[in-house]
Amino acid sequence: MKKIILLFATIIFTATHGQNLSRVQKVNGIEVYVMSEPTNSYEVVYGNGNTIKWSSFITGGLLNESISTKITSFVNNTKKEAEKEGVQMDAIVYTNGKKVVGVNFTGQKDDRTAEVQVMNGIPVYIMCEPVKKYTVVTKEGPGLKWKSFLTLGLVNNSVEQDISKYLNKLEKDFRKGKVDALLYSSGKKAVGIKFTE
Repeated sequence: MKKIILLFATIIFTATHGQNLSRVQKVNGIEVYVMSEPTNSYEVVYGNGNTIKWSSFITGGLLNESISTKITSFVNNTKKEAEKEGVQMDAIVYTNGKKVVGVNFTGQKDDRTAEVQVMNGIPVYIMCEPVKKYTVVTKEGPGLKWKSFLTLGLVNNSVEQDISKYLNKLEKDFRKGKVDALLYSSGKKAVGIKFTE
């Protein structure tokens, strides 16, 4: 009886987890997990925060960095500061609120597999490629970032806030079953995707 219960629990766990797997990109030679959790076990070896983005301040908040530009900046700053302190990292994990941490894997290395986060019920693939096959259904731009505009660039959106703007435009298609997830690779546009398998 215990074996049957264990088998049933394993089937349920497998059915509910691992559905939103992706392969993350490397930025300047280091794996970057943006709003996704590595499937490999890891330990945090370095933490870092965020600073004011002066390029946005100079333009009065009208020109904002893309998500990929923000992440590249986070990666470069984190790598530079960690190297000053003699810390080596296998990957960088962006969690939320403009925070990044450097990690070392304690399991298999260079697998680049991650479980993506779900926002508003929609899986978000940020700077990663879904493991499942898919087709692109819609393309969405982020629109004007009012927070940055109103504060003359002193306060910029976090990655989550930028993604939230994309999601707001996709929600109706997601509810109707036309879109399964959001995919952002680079630039100022995200796409709605439909899985084909």
